[in-house]
Amino acid sequence: MSSKKNKPAVLSPAGSLSDRIVWVKVSLVFLPLAAPISDAKVLTGRQKPLTEIAFVFAEIRTENGHEGIGFGYSKRAGGPGMYAHAKEIAPELLGEDANDIARIWTKLVWAGASMGRSGLTTQAIAPFDIALWDLKAKRAKLPLAKLLGAHRDSVRCYNTSGGYLSMPLNQVLKNIDKSLDNGIGGIKIKVGQPDTATDLKRVTAVRKRLGDAFPLMVDANQQWDRATAQRFGRVLEQFNLTWIEEPLDAYDVEGHAALTASLDTPIATGEMLTSFSEHAQLITAHASDFVQPDAPRVGGITPFLQIMSLADFKGLKLAPHFAMEIHLHLAAAYPQEPWLEHFEWLEPMFNERLELRNGRMMVPNRPGLGFSLSKQALAWTADKAEFGKRP
Repeated sequence: MSSKKNKPAVLSPAGSLSDRIVWVKVSLVFLPLAAPISDAKVLTGRQKPLTEIAFVFAEIRTENGHEGIGFGYSKRAGGPGMYAHAKEIAPELLGEDANDIARIWTKLVWAGASMGRSGLTTQAIAPFDIALWDLKAKRAKLPLAKLLGAHRDSVRCYNTSGGYLSMPLNQVLKNIDKSLDNGIGGIKIKVGQPDTATDLKRVTAVRKRLGDAFPLMVDANQQWDRATAQRFGRVLEQFNLTWIEEPLDAYDVEGHAALTASLDTPIATGEMLTSFSEHAQLITAHASDFVQPDAPRVGGITPFLQIMSLADFKGLKLAPHFAMEIHLHLAAAYPQEPWLEHFEWLEPMFNERLELRNGRMMVPNRPGLGFSLSKQALAWTADKAEFGKRP
């Protein structure tokens, strides 16, 4: 005679296990930065220095008591708009089976399709989609990387935040020394000064400090035109760079393809794109050597996995942009050896910390994405809305 413990799980009419979403919380949080940040777009007057980052967090709970958390973000303008759209579509999740992540993503994107299926509308979906993947992995008692099928337990990690154009060269060099002491695996610095001679001076000094073999990347933040990118790209060949990032406008697929074909130094781009379709155009045109998707920007983990599959099929390398707390798990599941971008900016938002060891970020053993909101994040919350009832 079987006991209660051995009774089979109740199946939904469709014949699959059901775990309905009963509560959703959406929060708008503003993370202040310690000092204003400037890249090439600031020097040319296109943007103002970055002083804070807006985050939209989604928390989801199901009838069976499972929960997940995810986030999207916006640098400079857009955060309140993304939060407003997230609140609009949040009720669409109630009553849905949390297992049906792809179907839910499609439902949410069509809810706002008259505003487009890229940009703000997809970025507002990302917190929910990421939360559902976090929930799924937690329910399985696995880190998300393991749930997806990890190829490695750690990922090569490079630092960006110490090499901004707003920093004088001597400070950049000090930051590099600190990053090396902390065990970083690569260094990226910003370029894109109005005078390329200034860029050359900075790259020369950094390469000298690092030595000839240490991984070094440069990031032009879409600053150059095609002629400048081609000419200065040839000058940069001498430095054995891991890549040149965003040499051209993010949507100049043809120009990036020409650079990729003509330069020995690999080209990296894609962080500004906000959908699978935009990335597919870039990938199929052979317009980069490294793809740099950003899960919160493309609409979450569901479209990110599509980008990963296409990029791997085309033999491209992966280097996700920002949000290492999410991208560590995704990069660990990429077949080819990827890079992870290290940003310590988000650390005050979470109770947990990631471990950097011998140039690599270790995949945590905690279930799901492995992070929870800190008291500080709650204190920085500007607004919040709840839908449904807590289980």
